[in-house]
Amino acid sequence: MDSCFRRNDRKYNTRVKVQQVFNNIKGDRLIWAIAALLAIFSFLPVYSAASNLVNVGGGNTFSYFIKHFMHLFLGFSIMYGVHKVPYRYFRGLSMVMIPIVLVLLVVTILQGTTIEGANASRWIRIPFVNMSFQTSTLASVVLMVYVARYMSKIKDKEVSFKESILPLWVPVFLVLILILPSNFSTTALIFLMVVILVFLGGYPIQYLGIIIGIGIVSLLLFITVAKAFPDKMPNRIDTWMSRIENFSDGGDTEADYQIEKAKIAIASGELTGVGPGKSTQKNFLPQSSSDFIFAIIIEEYGLIGGFFLMILYMWLLFRIVIVAQKSDTIFGKLLVLGVGIPIVFQAMINMAVAVELFPVTGQTLPLISSGGTSIWMTCLAIGIILSVSAKREEIKDKESEEGIEDNPLEILSEAL
Repeated sequence: MDSCFRRNDRKYNTRVKVQQVFNNIKGDRLIWAIAALLAIFSFLPVYSAASNLVNVGGGNTFSYFIKHFMHLFLGFSIMYGVHKVPYRYFRGLSMVMIPIVLVLLVVTILQGTTIEGANASRWIRIPFVNMSFQTSTLASVVLMVYVARYMSKIKDKEVSFKESILPLWVPVFLVLILILPSNFSTTALIFLMVVILVFLGGYPIQYLGIIIGIGIVSLLLFITVAKAFPDKMPNRIDTWMSRIENFSDGGDTEADYQIEKAKIAIASGELTGVGPGKSTQKNFLPQSSSDFIFAIIIEEYGLIGGFFLMILYMWLLFRIVIVAQKSDTIFGKLLVLGVGIPIVFQAMINMAVAVELFPVTGQTLPLISSGGTSIWMTCLAIGIILSVSAKREEIKDKESEEGIEDNPLEILSEAL
C-alpha cells in the first residue's frame, strides 16, 4: 500500500515539474511547436545521411546522430535563454556586438584557410572546446538587430541620405565586405534582407536605389580586383562564375555532379519515398547531411515529406508576421521581421537549389541540416522572436488583470 502511494507521489511530482517547465515557456506556442517539429523531423534524415560522413571522415553514424542531438539541445537552450530576455535589451546589445562581430570577421579572414586551393576561411576555432564557429551567421543576426534598431529610431523622422550613411550603411557594408571574399551567397542574402528590412521600415525609395547601385558597383569592383590578384583569393571568383554558368547553360558537366545526384534522389522518391534510411544517393551526394539534405528527404519521404517541410516553413513565416503585427513597438515589429524572414528565405533557397531552380549556394536548411553554427544562430533568431511575443503576452495578461480589478461585475455578466 505504501509503495503504491509512493508511486503516485512520484507521478504527481513529475507532472508538477513538467507543468512548471511549460509554465516557464513564454511567447508564441505555435512557433515553439514548429521549431520542435522541424528539430524532431531532422533526426532521421541526418542519421540516414550520416553514412556519407562516415565514408569521408570515419567514425560511425550513431556518433553523428549524438552530435546532431547535442547541437539541437544547445540550440534550444539558447532559444529558451534568449526568449526570457526582454527584447528591449537587444537594442543596446546590437550596438555592443557590431564591433565584436567585425573583429571576429577580421580574425576569420586572417586565418587564410584553404581547401583544395579555394578560400574557405569561414570558420574560427573556439579555444578549449575544439569546435568551429562560422562567424558570418552570427554577423547576419546581429546586423539585422542593429538595422532594426536604427530604423525604429528614425521612424516618422525626416533623415537625409548623408545622415544615414555613417550610423546605418557603414556598419552594413563593413560586415558585407568582410564576408564577401569567402562567402558570396551569404553576403548576397544578408544584403537582400537588409534592403527588405529598411524598405519595410520606411526608408526613402530614392535612397534605397542609391544603396543598391553602390552594392552592385562594389561587387563589380571586388570581382575586378580579385581577377587582377588571383593569388589573394584563389579560385573563389572562378567558383562563383562556374556555378552561374553551369546553372544557366543547362549542360551536364563535372561541376553539375551535386545537382545531378540531387535530381536523381528527388526522382527516386516519387510520391511516398523509398522509406526512412533507404536512400541510395546519400552515399554519392556530397553534403548530403547539410546543403543537399532536402534531396535526401524527398528520396526517403517522397513529395509528401517535401511538402510537409514546406508547409512548416510557411507556417513559421505566417506566425512571424502575426507576432510582428501584434508587437507593441516599431522596434519589436522590425526586429521580428529582420531576424525571422531570413530563416524562411534561407530554407526556400536551400530547397530551390536542390530542385535546380537556383545555383548552388551552400545555404543550409534551418533546424534540419547538420551543423552547429547554423542551428545555434537559427535558435538565437527564434528566441528573439519569442522574446517579442512574450512581451506582448505579458502586456495582454496585465491588461486582463487590470480589467478584472476595475469592473469584475461587468466581466462576470459578459461571461454569463
